[in-house]
Amino acid sequence: MQIADLKVGHTAKIIALKAGNKLYRQRLIAIGLIPGTQFTVSRMAPLGDPIEILVRGFALSLRKGEASILQIEPI
Repeated sequence: MQIADLKVGHTAKIIALKAGNKLYRQRLIAIGLIPGTQFTVSRMAPLGDPIEILVRGFALSLRKGEASILQIEPI
């Protein structure tokens, strides 16, 4: 499942990071987006890009293409 499939207010857990741009993947890991991390979708732009999530006490905006590296499961 992808973050773009969630609606505002839904909570999910990261289960894996797919292969992708190595530098961007390392950046996501550095800010704490690792398997097991829970987050909530707080806002979504009118056309669905970018998506803002609340994770570990801060708001993070991700573009759909960038967020596609995260494999998630809804909670």
